[in-house]
Amino acid sequence: MMADIDLNAVAIIFVAFVLPMWIVFHYVSRWRASRGLAAQDEKLLTDLWDAARRMEERLDNLERALGPEPQKPEPRRGAP
Repeated sequence: MMADIDLNAVAIIFVAFVLPMWIVFHYVSRWRASRGLAAQDEKLLTDLWDAARRMEERLDNLERALGPEPQKPEPRRGAP
């Protein structure tokens, strides 16, 4: 009977304290391991960065080709 109580006490302590900490530490270590970008994600990010840079250059060239923006006439004062 005393062995059953000791075994139950050990099981309760394990489930109440050890098991939750074990699970938390397991997922924290998994999170730290996967914190960086995967190679495929890094390549995608580089491609997107290059595409954005090319689009910016195209917009700059288009703005330069179209010339300066025309000035808007100021409305007359007192006009309806």
